[in-house]
Order: sequence, then structure tokens, then C-alpha cells
Amino acid sequence: MRHRGEVQPSRAGLSPAARKNCDMRYLVTARVKEGREQALRRAIAERTLGRGSVAGDEYLRNMAEARWFDDGAVKWVEVCFCDVPLDEERPYWEEFFDLMRVQDAHGRHRCRDLDGSEPWACCDCDCTARLEARLCSTGRPFPEVLDGGVPTQPS
Repeated sequence: MRHRGEVQPSRAGLSPAARKNCDMRYLVTARVKEGREQALRRAIAERTLGRGSVAGDEYLRNMAEARWFDDGAVKWVEVCFCDVPLDEERPYWEEFFDLMRVQDAHGRHRCRDLDGSEPWACCDCDCTARLEARLCSTGRPFPEVLDGGVPTQPS
């Protein structure tokens, strides 16, 4: 598994099919588990969310960019290098969230990793920029909802 700033061996020799499942961007849709709002708020404030994970600060970045919707759903785009989507991250997220949907958000038609031109390109890639911009124009910033006491569960 690779995360920002780590040096990885070249995967240039791997076929696009072999690289296809190595790293991805996912649109995650989740709901905060009932009664876990304060614990999540505290974990974010104290920067302990994801402590012990090789994903490091990715959890905090995800929460800073997450959007909350009136039905109680929280959505964010996550970079993951696991063979199984969110394999490393899932236990950390499931402490606070019910993961409802994890879907491929990867712009495969422009993927520099898949075409072999830039192994490990997902860290700094902009293939989900349009999706992330669209996401930012919908819902409400999740940190504000969490800090403001707006119910994270639908009414």
C-alpha cells in the first residue's frame, strides 16, 4: 500500500490490467453511526482519526473535504492503494461510519498510471477534479455540520 510521500518501486513492467486494481479513487458514501458523532468530532479535532494506519493524514483530509447531505449521507473522494477497495481504511472508517457505498471514481480515460506513463500517479492526479468540484457544490461541508450540532442522522 502506498501513501503520499512514500517512494515506491516502479510498476512500469505491470500490464494495465495488473495495475488496474492497485490504486484507485473512490467516491465513498457513508452515514455517521448513531451516537458516534462526538467521538468522530473529537478524533478529528485531536488528529487521532486513523491513528495507526499507514494512510496517515488521508483520513483528516477526507473529512475536511467531505460533504453532508440532508438524508444524513456523507460523501468524499478517497485515494486508496489497496487491492480490495478501502481494505486498510475500512476498520478506521467503520469505527464511526456505516459505509453505504464505495464506487469507482477514477477517470480511467486519462489515467497516467493505467497507461504506464506515470506509475503511482494517483496521489497527485486530478482525474476526479470535476467530480470533487461538483461534490463541493452540493450538500454542506461536513466539518461545519459536525461542529455545528446539525444532526448527522436524517430526521
